Amino acid sequence: MRLIYDNIVFGIQRYGGISVVWQELLSHVSRKRDDIGYIDVKSTLNYSRSKLDIQADAVVQRISCPRFTRYLPVRMSSNAPFLFHSSYYRYCTSPQALNITTVHDFTYELFAKGAKQKMHTWQKFLAIRHSAAVVCISENTKRDLLRLMPDVDGNKVRVIYNGVSSAFRIIHEEPENIDLPFSAHSYVIFIGRRDPYKNFNLVVKCVSTTSLNLVVIGQQLNDNEKAEVERYLPLSRYQCLSHVSDERLNELYNYSAALVYPSSYEGFGLPVLEAQRAGCPVIALNSSSIPEVIGTTPLLMDNLSEEELSAKLRLLSHQELMKQVKADGLINTRRFSWEKTGADYMELYQSLGRK
Repeated sequence: MRLIYDNIVFGIQRYGGISVVWQELLSHVSRKRDDIGYIDVKSTLNYSRSKLDIQADAVVQRISCPRFTRYLPVRMSSNAPFLFHSSYYRYCTSPQALNITTVHDFTYELFAKGAKQKMHTWQKFLAIRHSAAVVCISENTKRDLLRLMPDVDGNKVRVIYNGVSSAFRIIHEEPENIDLPFSAHSYVIFIGRRDPYKNFNLVVKCVSTTSLNLVVIGQQLNDNEKAEVERYLPLSRYQCLSHVSDERLNELYNYSAALVYPSSYEGFGLPVLEAQRAGCPVIALNSSSIPEVIGTTPLLMDNLSEEELSAKLRLLSHQELMKQVKADGLINTRRFSWEKTGADYMELYQSLGRK
């Protein structure tokens, strides 16, 4: 049965976790199947899309206005059944289509408000209800789905974990040969969006009470964010880096004292595994999907407070403890690989084809 991939996410993100997941999935499945068609974006600056080599004759449709068409179902005609898997909550209206939806999280439903939240939720729930199979990237996300959508048949929902890229690895070079924003192990990293549930301000406050510097990886700070950061940290103690490649991110992880990731909610938490694979300790909150992903670590926070985060930051100076944390983190990452993720999706596609 032919498989059609909808690459709409490459038109609505430039960087992002979902783009990474989608690129890795396509890379691994395309090595095993030659009956794949793509709905692709006409032009895109997406970093993950640039890693894919999709031949023109495999493209069955082109998306010209992704920021508008992202909300529309896909219309295709076919004389035979086919699998349709969208990267971002679209479904195919063809009666021949067996739709598959991957659910990454429920951050919009739990934390956003207004028209954008309503539109996103309407689209996501519609795709889920039109799907023959639904994939959640963690058990926590599956629990959220069945709680928020009790009408959905739990038998069509399965968990397939994300993997972690081999681009993240321990570097054995001396740090003097690496271009670092601060001296090795004198900084911690905050990565990703800075929505309230990510608790960025808490990180800034707690880092300011230590001798550590802060490296922020993500979109550049806006004026309000700069003003808030500089209430606690002088310009000499923080840097914000945008559009960071995997190779550069791996370097930053390797020579960081820790990734500080106290998010209150995650669908999976990919940076946790990336950091661990690079030998970087991770401070995170014992909430949502994080316990499934991070493994056993003394750096896991049970409470979201300045006192507890500050206590975890103080642990970073214990060299023997951090040596063990790094070793345990590396072992933990062996549970996850994109090869396993791809194989699990292949098994799902085959089972749907048999039905």
